[in-house]
This record gives sequence, structure tokens and C-alpha cells, in this order.
Amino acid sequence: MSYKIGFIGLGSLGTPIAMNLADSNHSLFVYNRTASKAAPLAAKGAIVCESIASLAMQCNVIFTIVSDDAALKNICEGENGLLNNMQKESVHVSMSTILPQTAADIALLHQQYEQHYFAAPVFGRPEAALSRKLNFAVSGEEKIKNKIEPLLKNAGAIGVWNFGENISAANTIKLCGNFLIASALEAIGESINLANKSGIDAKQMWDMFSQTLFNTPLYHNYSNIILQQKFEPAAFTAKLGLKDINLVLQLASSVNQSMALASLLQKNMQQLVTDGKENIDWSAVSTARQH
Repeated sequence: MSYKIGFIGLGSLGTPIAMNLADSNHSLFVYNRTASKAAPLAAKGAIVCESIASLAMQCNVIFTIVSDDAALKNICEGENGLLNNMQKESVHVSMSTILPQTAADIALLHQQYEQHYFAAPVFGRPEAALSRKLNFAVSGEEKIKNKIEPLLKNAGAIGVWNFGENISAANTIKLCGNFLIASALEAIGESINLANKSGIDAKQMWDMFSQTLFNTPLYHNYSNIILQQKFEPAAFTAKLGLKDINLVLQLASSVNQSMALASLLQKNMQQLVTDGKENIDWSAVSTARQH
């Protein structure tokens, strides 16, 4: 079946995902607040819309990937937002990293408008999107999952991991995952600093680690970035990293869970932002205390 797919949010990750969808056999409509970012999609045949409303009226499946909870609420609400302009029975697929409660609130609003909301937060950097090696954690109605899963494969999924019909589940998984990634970044950086200050070749050490104990793409990619201190251009900024760790701690507070490591990460991410380094890659988190 061919769909009219809408796509909102052409950032560093959204753009390659949208490019993947442009290569599928579906019609693609795109909207971005900064219209110039849509040019590569237009060159692939996507229809560039001048407003969220005009996109929503024409599409039966709409993907969104925006920076935070407030941005997602903003594109959903209001006279020109998704809620007021999406067709009945159409589906909003949210790939953003947001609070589970925000997902539940927006899902309820879509239900009131006889629309569907499906949670599909994404794991993977832009290069993973380009090589179609993204992983999506999904939750929502089973019948909607069956409809959306092939489209996620079109979008660049190597894996679609189903966490049931509780709409907030996938975003809980996403926050747990991002907390684990951030923790790994801090640990990699601290291990490199400890080796260097002890007169050890940290690159040689990580050649061993990345082939043995930590032989995964995450440790391969980030150990190389941190060893080389290649924090620009950022694939995921310290500012966004801080936003995510703040969400982790908000979620933890709501379920009465103490997270000492998340608090340390929050302090270090905040230090980077305070020092004017909000746009460097979040893998620089362990450098925050180096003065």
C-alpha cells in the first residue's frame, strides 16, 4: 500500500531519515521551520509544504522528530497544528526524545480528534541513518504498529523493538537508553584521561577494549571521537544531551528513583553549556571539569 507521508523536523538526524523515506514508493511531504533545509528533499521529489496545516491535510501518516517536549506540543496544538488539521484515522508517528507523560498526553489529544498517535523514538546517529542501521523502540496500538513497522524499515530501521500498547513505554526505554549512552561517554572519557595521565597510550588501550570487552558500535564510534577530541561538528549537541538527562531525572523523580550517576552527568552537561560549549558533541561530557 502506498501512503502520503508527512515529515516534520529536518535536523541532523531527521534529514537522513527523510531522505530514506524519499527513496521509498510513497509520496513524501516535508515541512521545516527553516525552509532552506528542505532543499535536498525537494531535489529528491518531496513536496515542500509552507505550513504544518497544509502538510497535515494532505497526509495519512506523519512523522515528527523535533528537539524537545515543548516543540512537539507546539506543532500539535493551535489552529494550524496537527490536531486541528490531520485527517480522521491518520497516524502521527513521534520519533522525538520526550517524557513518557508527554507522549501519553498527546496520544489522548489525538484520540479525542479521532486520530492515532504512535511512539517510535529512534536510536542512532546520522551516519546510522545513512547506512540504514537505526533502531526504533515502539509502543502503541498493535494494529497501528503493523501499519507503521514497514514504514520504519523504509525510514532506515535495522530493528523495530515492540514494547506493547502502553503508549509511554517506548519513551521510557529511550530515556533509559540515552542515560546508558551518556554514562558510557563519561566513562570512556575518564578512562582515556586516567590512561594519559598515567603515561599509557590511551589509543592502544582502546584498540584492545574495542576488540574485546567493549566490541560494539557505540564504543567503537565514541572512543574514536573522544580520543581525537573531535567534538565538532556535533552529531548530537551538549545542549540536547543536557535536555535528555534533565528528562531522565524528571522521570526518575516521578517514580521515586535515585540516580546519582544521572545527577553527575547533568552537572557536567550543564558545565559545558555554561562554558559556552552547548553546540559541541555531547561526547565531550567528561571534559567539563578540565580547567
